[in-house]
Amino acid sequence: MNRILGIMILGLVFNNNVYAQHQELTDKPEMYKGKKTIDSDSTSLLHAFKSGTFHGHLRYFFMATDNQDALTDYYANAVGGGLRFETAKFYGFQLAVSGFYIFNIQSSDFTKPDTSTGQFNRYEIALFDVENPTNKKDLDRLEELYLKYNFRKSSITFGRQLINTPFINLQDGRMRPTGVEGAMFEFNEIKHTKIEGGFLYAFSPRGTVKWYSTGKSIGIYPTGLNPDGSKSGYNDNIKSKGVALIGITTALTEKFKLQVWDFFTENVFNTAMIQLDYSATQNNKSVLFASAQLIKQDAINDGGNKDQLKSYYQKGSRSLSIGAKAGWKNKRWETSVNYNRITAHGRYLIPREWGREPFFTFLPRERNDGLGDVHAIVGKMNYNFLKARLKTSLAAGYYKLPDVKNYSLNKYGLPSYTQVNADIRYTFAKTLKGLEAQLLIAGKVNNGETYNNNRYIINKVNLMQYNFVLNFHF
Repeated sequence: MNRILGIMILGLVFNNNVYAQHQELTDKPEMYKGKKTIDSDSTSLLHAFKSGTFHGHLRYFFMATDNQDALTDYYANAVGGGLRFETAKFYGFQLAVSGFYIFNIQSSDFTKPDTSTGQFNRYEIALFDVENPTNKKDLDRLEELYLKYNFRKSSITFGRQLINTPFINLQDGRMRPTGVEGAMFEFNEIKHTKIEGGFLYAFSPRGTVKWYSTGKSIGIYPTGLNPDGSKSGYNDNIKSKGVALIGITTALTEKFKLQVWDFFTENVFNTAMIQLDYSATQNNKSVLFASAQLIKQDAINDGGNKDQLKSYYQKGSRSLSIGAKAGWKNKRWETSVNYNRITAHGRYLIPREWGREPFFTFLPRERNDGLGDVHAIVGKMNYNFLKARLKTSLAAGYYKLPDVKNYSLNKYGLPSYTQVNADIRYTFAKTLKGLEAQLLIAGKVNNGETYNNNRYIINKVNLMQYNFVLNFHF
């Protein structure tokens, strides 16, 4: 089905002689319009299709992880491309479809575990198919297929789509982002206020090529341990009809903005977030900013399964996270100090298949999902060389976590660590316009007790990771 769809899309491209562009999905997809073929009847369905927009995206990704001492190192080379088409509005309606192909052109053997620990690859495999490490060519996915209805400044979208919310998001630090299926709306009829939400019943997580029901999507990635130290057994054992979500973002004043979100995963757990953002422009056109965040989670029913060894969120469990940040920025500089505290009430849990956490202290290549009793502090500094089209970023963080054997508060056996990230991004111009390059280097150093067990080290701490990415949008 996906191959047939790909052929149809390519046929549309060549038959309509359309020049397309597809942007990188880091926030909400930003549309780039290409050439249009306009029919004289602007109210016809044919006009809507001929006036639609095509977007293309080619991507190359090199990733390598250098683990400590004799532990296994890994590398991967991935290349891929995709196309997206969206019709013009037809009585308020729009149809969109997109697909992407990925090829593993030269990589480590992900089927072989590390000889001393028995652990498998963690990072590079997500460039391809985490469920089939031997799959190198059949890596195609229908990512979007939706019908949108636009009314005034608002819209409602039904089908397969790409969204960005605090807990379900693109998390596109690999070849392709996470996709969702369901109905989503955006309501913008109230001044200075946006209301968005919907109901989702299927997911296609990053690093997969299939679509899964809500329950089956939880546990595709490694599941860690239960609070009693036994192996978690929730993979393919969670019962849930879907996720209902709603978010309200409103400008309280010129300087203060409030966000309130609620994510109800039927039969499993509920996550609620409130965030207050402050921003004040100074006389020199620089900006002072600060934010405060509170996230609360509670188990619903049995957390997905009556058998607690197969439950995702233990019955009666809860968690609480408190975050804050403060910083300063102008056209070139941005610097901030960020703090996050997950209390000892319980583990903060969000399916890694659905997205990354919205903590201010998040740094690419590690998560604080599955943890409780956490103190994290991160400093970030960005500098843009505007004329050179070069963006640089340096971030360093210290994460104090529970002991790796405190299973009730440390799901994945991650020791306390220090992490430093350096990120450089360059946008080409003139003859290479449309091409972008990124170099991300992440280093993690152990600060906790590992009991001379390298299972707590490999792919977790005492490592360097290198990422080089090329994107071409057309």
